[in-house]
Amino acid sequence: MTKAQGGWIRRYRAAPEAGVQVVCLPHAGGSATYFRPMAMALSPTAEVLAVQYPGRMDRVDEPHAGDFEELTERTLAAVRRAADRPVALFGHSMGALLAFQVARRLEAEGVVPLALFASGAQPPGRSLARHTHPRTDEELLADLAMLGGTDERLLDHPDMRGLVLSALRADYRILRSRRRDDATLACPVVSLTGDRDPVVAVDDAAAWAQHTTGRFDLHVFPGEHFYLDDHWAGVSAVVTRHLGAHEPAPAK
Repeated sequence: MTKAQGGWIRRYRAAPEAGVQVVCLPHAGGSATYFRPMAMALSPTAEVLAVQYPGRMDRVDEPHAGDFEELTERTLAAVRRAADRPVALFGHSMGALLAFQVARRLEAEGVVPLALFASGAQPPGRSLARHTHPRTDEELLADLAMLGGTDERLLDHPDMRGLVLSALRADYRILRSRRRDDATLACPVVSLTGDRDPVVAVDDAAAWAQHTTGRFDLHVFPGEHFYLDDHWAGVSAVVTRHLGAHEPAPAK
């Protein structure tokens, strides 16, 4: 694994011969390591650039972003510096909403992403789900139990539990600063979801179609909010199929 761009980008499997890079943006409370299975599955066809938000894992001593706009701008700056090939964006949950804003900024600069893969997320024109407004640790723990995706062994250790809850609380605060956005992208949008997601119904996932003037596709997998945990191979196959027309970069 290599680290780049001031701690923002992780490359769990470098693929310098790949013609495409996929920027992966984690969920609330999540970290870049969540996308390690995708990095392994997509290489050498595509190189994964996984974003590590400040305030967690090896960046735990850094302050969290102040709000959603700051997180967007700082993520965009890191992507600009790290990407040296055509890019697609893949975000899960909060990461999908962040990926949408990064894609908007890139398109405004004349750089149209190959695709936006929006996983497990309400469309950007919708209000946030009520579970993003918990107040106590008990409410946050109940939220984690509802959504799944967090190793229960971490929550059994007081220090680790505190770090997990701190990151989740900060990300929910960042999400609450986000403005609803009805804009459309020029790039294709691919929405992915679990058929039993407790916070994103299949119809909600399908509504991402309203946010692109390009091609739209919907892929529904068996599972709940973190359906990816059981379907990394299938999700990676979807990404590969949608990016399959892009040839590897010529050797330098």
